[in-house]
Amino acid sequence: MSATSNFDVQSTFCVLCGRTDDCTEKYGEKRTYVEYNLTVHNYCLLMSSGIWQRGEEDEGVDGFLITDIRKEVKRAAKLKCNICRKKGASIGCVVPKCKRSYHFPCGLQKECIFQFMEDFRSYCWEHRPVQEFTDQEPRGASQCTICLDLVEHLPVYTVLKSPCCKNAWFHRECLQYQALSAGIFFFRCTVCNNKEKFQKEMLRMGIHIPERDASWELEENAYQDLLHCYQHCDVKRCLCKKGRDYNEPDSKWEIKRCQYCGSRGTHLACSSMQSWEENWECMECRSIFATSGRYSKQKKRSLATSEKTNGTTCLLEEPSPKSPRQSSGSPRNFLLQSSKIMSQNLSPCSHRELPASDRMTMSLSPVMSIRYWSLRHKRLKERRREVCNILKELKVQVKTKPTRLNIIAENIWSSALKGFRQRIFSPTNTIEVSFLNCKNRSKTNTSAASKHHFFQLLMLHLQNSSLFEGSSGKTLSLDFQALEENLYFEAGKMIAVSLVHGGPSPGFFSKTLFNCLVYGPENVKPSLEDVADDDVAQTIKKIKYANSLSSLQSTLQDCCEFLAAAGCLRPVTALCDKNVLVNEILIYHVIKRVTLPLESFRQGLNTLGVLEKMQMHPNVFSSIFCHKSERLSAKTICDLFTIHSTSDVNNVEGADFWTGYLQEVESGESVVTLEDILLFVTGSCYIPPIGFDPEPTIQFLRIRYPIGNRLLNSLELPITKTYQQFKKKMEFTIRNTLRAERE
Repeated sequence: MSATSNFDVQSTFCVLCGRTDDCTEKYGEKRTYVEYNLTVHNYCLLMSSGIWQRGEEDEGVDGFLITDIRKEVKRAAKLKCNICRKKGASIGCVVPKCKRSYHFPCGLQKECIFQFMEDFRSYCWEHRPVQEFTDQEPRGASQCTICLDLVEHLPVYTVLKSPCCKNAWFHRECLQYQALSAGIFFFRCTVCNNKEKFQKEMLRMGIHIPERDASWELEENAYQDLLHCYQHCDVKRCLCKKGRDYNEPDSKWEIKRCQYCGSRGTHLACSSMQSWEENWECMECRSIFATSGRYSKQKKRSLATSEKTNGTTCLLEEPSPKSPRQSSGSPRNFLLQSSKIMSQNLSPCSHRELPASDRMTMSLSPVMSIRYWSLRHKRLKERRREVCNILKELKVQVKTKPTRLNIIAENIWSSALKGFRQRIFSPTNTIEVSFLNCKNRSKTNTSAASKHHFFQLLMLHLQNSSLFEGSSGKTLSLDFQALEENLYFEAGKMIAVSLVHGGPSPGFFSKTLFNCLVYGPENVKPSLEDVADDDVAQTIKKIKYANSLSSLQSTLQDCCEFLAAAGCLRPVTALCDKNVLVNEILIYHVIKRVTLPLESFRQGLNTLGVLEKMQMHPNVFSSIFCHKSERLSAKTICDLFTIHSTSDVNNVEGADFWTGYLQEVESGESVVTLEDILLFVTGSCYIPPIGFDPEPTIQFLRIRYPIGNRLLNSLELPITKTYQQFKKKMEFTIRNTLRAERE
């Protein structure tokens, strides 16, 4: 629908409040529709008491039908505003006994409360919700953490206090501007970073939080200057004849940046480096570390710890389901040595569960939750489409020269590791996979199906390996033997190669691990959910929820060995010191403890430039690293295939049979699954983040049975007289073909 300001003066007045003001922050977006001779403020429309969204999002004005808006204008024309005494008051107080009506701008002026959630309620100045103030509340003034001006601690409309921090006070106007800028995904308490409890209270008190991404995320190329990579050789004697700025990837003239500052570089040949995977430090960083002595001390400490750790003979195998897996360097050993800790009755609940008094309910209403998850799902799909395009850019590096991997499915890790470490292996070569049995006889040919199956098995094994710890969102564990054998690097390399060569997305990374990879560990704040060791989590919880100084000191005394090992043992003189202590323990256990594995994993993940793309597009790549692939649906499969028409065939009837059959399969009314159909055509039971090449197609031909061409990703379907014939032929062909392949 077109909106413009080029029409008569009468139409520039909002039809509901009668004002010409165009202030987006106060009244929402002001829109003018020429064809309907209509101008309206967004907030005036949302808050009107006698109108509802009866249309779709693209109908009328954001779902408000034009006829309904006309009716609401007529209804409001009979009501007089209790503030300005003019007619057209479309908003009424929701309190049943209150008969006050007012315009939206008048309500703001009179300090009414408008709740932008659920059914968009409005409260007059007499019945508006207020925040509770106790006698123990500190009086005086403090600094508003948004504008940094003083705000008085008074129970007035213009002042709001944080529900999660005792001493956090804000100006209402500052909070509203912050919410409009941050959006629903980033609006949170500026002091403690709480999101759920803070948003719930602010919505109740009339702060509008728009359901969109933050303004800084929507600005195109906002961080373009930060993405510039240093490309210059700074060694004293550059050997490259084409100059210090010449950079040729995958050759000895590729420029490697300093692993610490990133602001100095060298050609591989100029520093006698055999591989891009080797680390390099510039002279400035090397001199800093040499004078501080930090680097050598860190190295000695790591070696000393590794000597105490007993290496396991079987690496990266799935743990026993009866007992939780513990990482090799876990502080659990110190906890088990302390009899005082073990003798106390620890809470039986998981470390992810908080005491009932500390749990927070969902901040969004059912209606808002549906909108939120719908918006989130839509954004997730958009980001995955962007990932597909980025990975296709990276795939340009892949050459037609093949590299064959001989894989034993029963020993997927060892055979994959052997293949990736062979001298002739290169990530830029086309990968061909041949599955072998124990007698070394080829079981399948080197088709696309073999490669898809190999990457799927490999990602599943990595997810359950001893390199990672945690239940759903996983972080890196500390396995000294794996570190010594450079397995973290190999794991990162395998994930990068899998993504570019058409494998599945990992989908099991925790947000903390992903942020460490993208933004650097020094810029990440871990949470209790990132702690996989139950004993460590219980210890942190006991410190965090200690309600007195004596109980806190007693807890610290019981786990002093663990705190000393973590470097967090310190005298505690006040109860508030526990917050700093908990934060230090989390940083040590989740981040500092795995610094070496993280660095090695990052280097492996940068194979084919995957990590650099992740750092350039973090929000996009988090959709495949931190979220599992969405389950296949009839709509997903239908959208995936392009129907190619032929002149002598009725494609309309065939397409109807095809879509109807997909819906039956999705609802479980067929002996095959949607995964079986995809496997029959493409050789893969999942949709890779990079997509299929070539894109899957469908043709309706005069043939007896369906034909799946995995080389071209094409599906040829028979023309039948009835739907039952079509279904019978589909099930017979797909089921028997896949059964023969498995046998």
